[in-house]
Amino acid sequence: MQKHSVKILIVDDKKENLLSLQVILADQGYEFVEATSGKDALRILLKNQDFAIILMDVQMPLMDGFETAELIRQSDKLKHVPIIFLTANMNTSDYIFKGYQSGAVDYMIKPLSAEILQAKVLVFTELYKKNKELQIKEEETTALNAKITKANEELEKQYEAIEKYAAELKKKNQELDAFTHISSHDLQEPLRKIQTFTNIILAREYDNLSPDGRIKFDRILYATNRMRELINDLLSFSRTNITDRVYENTDLNTMVENIKEALRENIKEKNAVIVTDLHGKINIIPFLFIQLLENLVNNALKFSKKDIPLQIEIKSRIASGKDLKNDKLLPLETYCHISFKDNGIGFDPEYSEKIFGVFQRLHSRDVYEGTGMGLAIVKKIVENHNGIILAAAQPMQGATFHIYIPQ
Repeated sequence: MQKHSVKILIVDDKKENLLSLQVILADQGYEFVEATSGKDALRILLKNQDFAIILMDVQMPLMDGFETAELIRQSDKLKHVPIIFLTANMNTSDYIFKGYQSGAVDYMIKPLSAEILQAKVLVFTELYKKNKELQIKEEETTALNAKITKANEELEKQYEAIEKYAAELKKKNQELDAFTHISSHDLQEPLRKIQTFTNIILAREYDNLSPDGRIKFDRILYATNRMRELINDLLSFSRTNITDRVYENTDLNTMVENIKEALRENIKEKNAVIVTDLHGKINIIPFLFIQLLENLVNNALKFSKKDIPLQIEIKSRIASGKDLKNDKLLPLETYCHISFKDNGIGFDPEYSEKIFGVFQRLHSRDVYEGTGMGLAIVKKIVENHNGIILAAAQPMQGATFHIYIPQ
């Protein structure tokens, strides 16, 4: 509104009167459009209907102001434009009534009072501005409502897509449950039979077997054990996709002691030592975190150096993301930082992400046994805690795993 001047149509058959009106209303920022007859005024109004007010002389030749006003009022787009008649003849009430009947909103008698004309024009131009502002607001509201309607339609489509995806996900979960059942029972049952009969043959018929036959049966037994380990690891991996996450305030010292007891024979075989520096209880899902620490210990035992006793250091501390100085952490969030360090064979730093992949191995199975699932399970458990795990290592210089769990 402020960028465009307010237009006023002035209608009079005398040039001096048109000039006089513009002089009186000068310096108000108005834009004047002149018409020298009623017919001329109608022609202008047909082309341009955006006028704030019409100042019209009544006494004009051919078509007077009354006739012109009546024709203007017949247009739906023009009938709301206020008309002020300017006349020297206001002698009878019939004359006044005829003016209002033809569509005028006001009269002014010549000679005109500059102050009164300015005041009346100001009232109608301000009203015009307010109406324009209201119109713009209505248009903006209509446009906004259209956007909201379109956004709601898109949201509805997205919601339908989400519902469809949720149904598909439910179906996939049912299939996964079925697979888990098959893995835990139907697949393992024939494996148990193969192992049982292989052990019976090796126990009863070992002396009757040729050296080549003994080797083949040993390979059968080894392959079935590998298959069972793989199935168990797959089951462990699938169980980490839990929906019910029950957190408990847990003492890590007690958890590590329980793991040391459970893996006592393996630790003794590797002549390993586990050193801890754990501070305070942390909020975790206990049964998952036991599996996490157990997998890390088993990983360290598996990849220890042959001639050097294995040493594992497990430390923890509670600190803010800002104090832990890690770009992946939220500065104001509180975390439990657990570091798990060993002096084993380590690995090349370029594999620090790859080692967490499912079935990812950095060494051949002939050198180091395993299914390639241990660290994948560890990462999945950390993610189920909304945490982050990072690995750092150098070849033959051990490895360190940094775990950050939000508290």
